Amino acid sequence: MAQTTPAHPVDEVPPVRQLAAFGLQHVLAMYAGAVAVPLIVGGAMKLSPADLAYLITADLLVCGIATLIQCIGFWRFGVRLPIMQGCTFAAVSPMVLIGTTGGGLPAIYGSVIVAGLAIMLLAPVFGKLLRFFPPLVTGTVILIIGISLLPVAGNWVAGGVGSADFGAPKNIALAVFVLAVVLGVQRFAPAFLSRIAVLIGIAVGLAVAVPFGFTDFGGVGDADWVGISTPFHFGAPTFEFSAIVSMLVVALVTMTETTGDLIAVGEMTDRRVEPRSLSDGLRADGLSTVLGGVFNTFPYTAYAQNVGLVGMTRVRSRWVVATAGGILVVLGLLPKLGAVVAAIPAPVLGGAGLVMFGTVAASGLRTLTQVDFKGNNNLTVVAVSVAMGVLPVGVPTIYEKFPDWFQTVMNSGISAGCLTAIVLNLLFNHLPGKARSAAPDPDGLAGGGVEEAVEKPREEIV
Repeated sequence: MAQTTPAHPVDEVPPVRQLAAFGLQHVLAMYAGAVAVPLIVGGAMKLSPADLAYLITADLLVCGIATLIQCIGFWRFGVRLPIMQGCTFAAVSPMVLIGTTGGGLPAIYGSVIVAGLAIMLLAPVFGKLLRFFPPLVTGTVILIIGISLLPVAGNWVAGGVGSADFGAPKNIALAVFVLAVVLGVQRFAPAFLSRIAVLIGIAVGLAVAVPFGFTDFGGVGDADWVGISTPFHFGAPTFEFSAIVSMLVVALVTMTETTGDLIAVGEMTDRRVEPRSLSDGLRADGLSTVLGGVFNTFPYTAYAQNVGLVGMTRVRSRWVVATAGGILVVLGLLPKLGAVVAAIPAPVLGGAGLVMFGTVAASGLRTLTQVDFKGNNNLTVVAVSVAMGVLPVGVPTIYEKFPDWFQTVMNSGISAGCLTAIVLNLLFNHLPGKARSAAPDPDGLAGGGVEEAVEKPREEIV
């Protein structure tokens, strides 16, 4: 009798109760970020509360569909890894500019559709660039992703940007309490419970927050029971040249960020991302972005906060994240349920976010431990790349006097750091000349050159 080959952990289907718990955990980890983009853009355009609510439900619906496409996949669409999809923050500033300078939502959606089509066309090109992402680059990028996300968690801990009691001791105390619950469950609870430590931490934090007046469920009563997003609800899309150009720049930024996220998840799940699968993942991003333009929402990308959750829980099944996509679809069709999830206080999410986002950064450090730093310039590559990635995070206004396209690229710490790492790796490890004789060679690597020393670990760890 022939033995059946066990499924890769990415393809395993956990029991239904675990799927539901793990999936809900992923939804809670990304929910605040997912609804933030429509809230910011709609708020800047001074849309009515009804239109804002419509944007949010449309966003949740397409988030779910995009996640299902990415995790389950069909034909050449979808990386088939545990990847959550959500609206990219890289597009916020350009979309606000387009929406408030006369173009309105139709001009935004026209540029989003074109950007999505461009991503699908460029996906194979990006797939061929994978060889420029050795562990030196991927480890640095993953580290930068984690560091860039930590201020988001910090703002949640303090109460959420714009809250009247931002930084109040009670907010920070609640976040620290949730953090302690997450760590306690992860350390002392049985294996299954430790894997849903974030979900338990959020649930316990919410239970504590309610009697202390942290929550406001007023929006639940106002929300509709059923809401369906129809194509072009705000009018037929218009295609304005300047709007399209700015959104194409955003497309390049999101493709760079998604590449880093896909490689990170590939390393965490022991399923190496190949050029073909990278192209399939980016192609799914493009399709989801087109759907976003049609169904009244925005460009989509892989969500880095959920990358951290995969690393922290060690739950590698893509079907868990597909379940999360299904939950998002339900939330998008039932606005009242979405309003309940939206009532979770920011400090509760912040306490959990500190662990998840820190896990992303730690995963980057783990990858960098496989890189040789002796007798070469790899330390310089990491140092300068991290510095360029953290710069716009620490000083958000540093590039405000530069052209809009430059700001779109460099204001994202992830894209700034990623581009820097790629360029410096090429400069020091691929170009002929000093790279092979820059320093003493205590490990006897001179014969193969620094490039070989850098490339070799990728074969071993990815």
